[in-house]
Amino acid sequence: MSAPQSPAGAQPGEAQVTLTMQGQVATLTFDRPAARNAMTWAMYEQLAMHCRKLSAKGNAGARVVVLRGAGGEAFVAGTDIAQFRQFTSGDDGVAYEARIDEGVRLVEQLPMPTVAVVEGWAVGGGLAIATACDFRVATPKARFGVPIARTLGNTLSAQNLAKLRAAWGLQPVRRMLLLAQILDADAALACGFLEGVYAPEALEGEVDALCERLAALAPVTQTVVKEALRRQTVEAVADTDDLVRLCYGSRDFREGVEAFVSRRPPEWTGE
Repeated sequence: MSAPQSPAGAQPGEAQVTLTMQGQVATLTFDRPAARNAMTWAMYEQLAMHCRKLSAKGNAGARVVVLRGAGGEAFVAGTDIAQFRQFTSGDDGVAYEARIDEGVRLVEQLPMPTVAVVEGWAVGGGLAIATACDFRVATPKARFGVPIARTLGNTLSAQNLAKLRAAWGLQPVRRMLLLAQILDADAALACGFLEGVYAPEALEGEVDALCERLAALAPVTQTVVKEALRRQTVEAVADTDDLVRLCYGSRDFREGVEAFVSRRPPEWTGE
């Protein structure tokens, strides 16, 4: 197994996304366990860099890419909320959602099959990344959601919503977004979002077996089917930038961010 490839300048213990290779399997690890692997801007940039490298010709022979979080408590627990304090208008929200869409698109467009290994939380941006993968496996403690109606008072891009609906179905997405409900591994398995739910001691063996099966199949077929399915999901998606701008420009969003960072309940006004 190769040593983790970290971005230039990154120090051990810093928030980062690392890339390792073992045989035909590449592994991308979200490594910020003290914050449940919540993504910083730098981590999104590192994820994009690694995806571009894996998508390029001569990608070290990777036939499968595994994405997982460090520490065993979370896949990715969203985006680091403190970063939203820098936002000053609804246009910042439109730009942020476009940035997330671009990062997720790079995961989706990896030419080889992708497997998300979910231990613990996959929420917000973490759920978007897991949804971008072709297959997902989890432990019984896995939890999924986008509880922004309870926390930040923001919204998602049209593409993000379309992908969630395609992967989960309409009603589970309504529960996650309108009710701020966190869904468990059994609910995710029942609707087909997960390939399987495994005890922690069995997880690695199941991941290895799935990767072995994927790596043995026709790579060109896998690449073109992946891209065809992606296009069918995102093409002709409605433009909702006006709605994103309205939400991120609201007083409620600013209140949600400050309340979250201050660890107090938000006071919604509908403004």
